[in-house]
Amino acid sequence: MDMRPIQTVGQRQSLVVNTQLQQAICMLQMSNLELQSYLDEQAAENPFLEVAPPQPEGQAPPSQAPSRGAAEDAFDYIQMRAEARPASLYAHLRGQFDLIFDDPRDRAAAEIFLEALEPSGWLGEDLAQVAARAGVPAEGAEDFLARLQQVEPAGLFARDLAECLRLQAEDRRCLTEPFARLLENLPLVAKADIAALCRVCRCDEAELRRQLALLRCLDPKPGAHFDAEEHGARPPDLIARRDGDGWTLDLNRSTLPAVHVDAGRAPRADGCAETRAYVGARLSDARWMRRAVEHRNRTTLAVGAEIVRRQGAFLEQGPSAIRPMTLRDVAEAVGVHESTVSRVTTGMMIDTPQGAFPLKAFFTTALSGAAAGTEDRSAAAVRHQIRDLVREEDPRKPLSDDAIARMVSADGVALARRTVAKYREALGIPSSFQRRRAARLAGN
Repeated sequence: MDMRPIQTVGQRQSLVVNTQLQQAICMLQMSNLELQSYLDEQAAENPFLEVAPPQPEGQAPPSQAPSRGAAEDAFDYIQMRAEARPASLYAHLRGQFDLIFDDPRDRAAAEIFLEALEPSGWLGEDLAQVAARAGVPAEGAEDFLARLQQVEPAGLFARDLAECLRLQAEDRRCLTEPFARLLENLPLVAKADIAALCRVCRCDEAELRRQLALLRCLDPKPGAHFDAEEHGARPPDLIARRDGDGWTLDLNRSTLPAVHVDAGRAPRADGCAETRAYVGARLSDARWMRRAVEHRNRTTLAVGAEIVRRQGAFLEQGPSAIRPMTLRDVAEAVGVHESTVSRVTTGMMIDTPQGAFPLKAFFTTALSGAAAGTEDRSAAAVRHQIRDLVREEDPRKPLSDDAIARMVSADGVALARRTVAKYREALGIPSSFQRRRAARLAGN
């Protein structure tokens, strides 16, 4: 065998991802607010790059659609709410710790316990372990935890569901003997065993129903709503509105920054070579950044406009009319790569007459019609139909997955029972057995 090295000459094409290309790709994925933050950072390092703040309503540039008046004023309100978000769960508790703990050592120990708190509001570690880490003696751990459990809302720092609910019942002054026994037998509540619950609670069914109604009024995760408030709503990046017989799409100028190049700041050309080189490089960077932002905006509008064109039925009728659509469909129509469409739609929000939605929500697979010539429907539309069917069912006779599959298939979509089960679970809808059990507990 001849093992001598051989040299060959050939040509090949490759794409070199330099720093500017990486920046351009990143900007395609940014929301308007993220773009503002990113450009502010760039302007801080480049004296020739100026970033104008988002334009107030009614001052859109001549090349753009006019202000939408009251419709876009709503987005200013959303932005105001997003900027004035309430404190997080942890900030909320730290403020209460300042009032509960006078001793700096106790205050420091409370911070250790706070680190072990889960977003639900429950204590996420064994009490003995947290107490040891916080320097609280084992014999005083229960008492220290009881002090932490004085915070509001009631139920925080509980170690399990029963304790969480008991703390809330004590706070409401409704911890009766039957209710205490009910909390001690939550597994029977999960099974909806009414007869057994009446025995252990030592009450008749009418009294048990009252105790169950009180149980449903309590919050099993008292810390969870703080996380929801912390994230808050944010204004959309695109706005779709009816325009005669069609639809118009525009960037939300109330959140979109503008980039300007201030070449007037450049020193005179008779400066030293090093200065001229620096000025030239920074001016070049600033001009490139302006072009990159313009390209990002044009691409975003092109992709968004194609989505609006394809989803006109959704804009008119709502989620039940959403059409099948893939990244490739939009990419081929706009003339860009699928990856570009994926980047543009990542994190972007669009406001429509049906509400605000992530652009990604409009991409959904097609489900074939049950018969030849039957129009395909999107998986999202079918999921919406399943949700409506469950919402309208008789709670005493909930629809099985088989029944739902037959009802959807009767509308022209061939749907298997296992597909219904998969969609139902994705929607967070319990099984028919679980829904029937919940109806029994509610007294329906």
